[in-house]
Amino acid sequence: MSYDFDLFVIGAGSGGVRAARFAAGFGAKVAVAESRYLGGTCVNVGCVPKKLLVYGAHFADDFEQSKGFGWSVDKPSFDWQTLIANKNTEISRLNGIYRNLLVNSGVKLVEGHARLLDPNTVEVDGQRFSAKHILIATGGWPQIPDLPGREHAITSNEAFFLEQLPKRVIVVGGGYIAVEFAGIFQGLGSETTLLYRRDLFLRGFDDSVRKHLSEELTKRGMNLQFNADIARIDKLDDGSLKATLKDGRELEADCVFYATGRRPILDNLGLENTGVKLDDKGFIEVDDLFQTSEPSILALGDVIGRVQLTPVALAEGMAVARRLFKPEQYRPVDYEHIPTAVFSLPNIGTVGLTEQQARDKGHDVVIFESRFRPMQLSLTDCHERTLMKLVVDRQSDKVLGCHMVGPDAGEIIQGLAVALKAGATKQVFDETIGVHPTAAEEFVTMRTPVDA
Repeated sequence: MSYDFDLFVIGAGSGGVRAARFAAGFGAKVAVAESRYLGGTCVNVGCVPKKLLVYGAHFADDFEQSKGFGWSVDKPSFDWQTLIANKNTEISRLNGIYRNLLVNSGVKLVEGHARLLDPNTVEVDGQRFSAKHILIATGGWPQIPDLPGREHAITSNEAFFLEQLPKRVIVVGGGYIAVEFAGIFQGLGSETTLLYRRDLFLRGFDDSVRKHLSEELTKRGMNLQFNADIARIDKLDDGSLKATLKDGRELEADCVFYATGRRPILDNLGLENTGVKLDDKGFIEVDDLFQTSEPSILALGDVIGRVQLTPVALAEGMAVARRLFKPEQYRPVDYEHIPTAVFSLPNIGTVGLTEQQARDKGHDVVIFESRFRPMQLSLTDCHERTLMKLVVDRQSDKVLGCHMVGPDAGEIIQGLAVALKAGATKQVFDETIGVHPTAAEEFVTMRTPVDA
């Protein structure tokens, strides 16, 4: 049977664009449909604009700490509108880059909402296209729990376009998005409260990292409220918001920000016209080849709910393109040793197993841990401390996990991810000469186990 396209991709986010570009480069006839914005969540309302806001928030520290190094500056002031306008300009530039990447790769870009009519047919604003393979890469969307007054709350989508920086913010959630935005608001001058319904945020991260960050955020004046949740939100006469907690306490704020999970974007996608199945959490169910239960349809990225990180979606997109159109170059996606950064203030960088995960897997572990005040702060009044931790298997000497809380943690952990991927032992770390004076050298100079 003849088709209009070899591959039709629904969604022009990181994973979809990567699959489309490389499939076209391998000689396939490819189209991409996108109804919102090119680049997906990451470029538009995710990691890129968030990192720009994190940079903006960090300048408050830079101004304060410069005094210890002899700098004298007038009292700095911050303008939210300038930051948001400049951020918008940069995102528009990136949208253009994504458009050029697709068009210059020979991909047909169809702008509009795509809906599946059957396993090989897609309709976009009345136009019908047939394809041998259809790839669903529609991503995820933040959601607010169903509670009275939920219409008064915002998510990360709206936070990037607030007209004013709120004076008082309540951030609800315990994942990395909640922690990052709490740091952004706090750094830019908002009185910030972080609410989380469990004992401690960042579940799944190493416990030393979680506790250390909690201590550092408290030092910075952030109001951390654990084992707390909102029962209802009311708008007051002056326009501010009152959050009534489940324990009866009341908190007032100008903004209530929810980061309590994301759902897959499957709205009006037409899955009912296919044999595609969903898992018990509502994500598209795929096998190790990103194949759905419908032979002609694949899915990847946030919509499958596996590892919701941009570089992972990129790897998945590459794997799909190679398997379909360049099988001799196909390599499965390896989900082991995925490095992760949380752009909190201070940053978190982590790769490999946490201490608890290593123990749960049966490893006899040796823990190396260091906490210190970084040299950059030695001439300042700031008493922030950096944490570095190695989880090592006692029998093989293999380093199972590296964890850090401190300046540039994400930058530092990337190199260590290569070492762990290569199977480095603690001896290899010990025999590596450090770069002095840096914080990073602490990872190769830790010699005494904490449980010795």
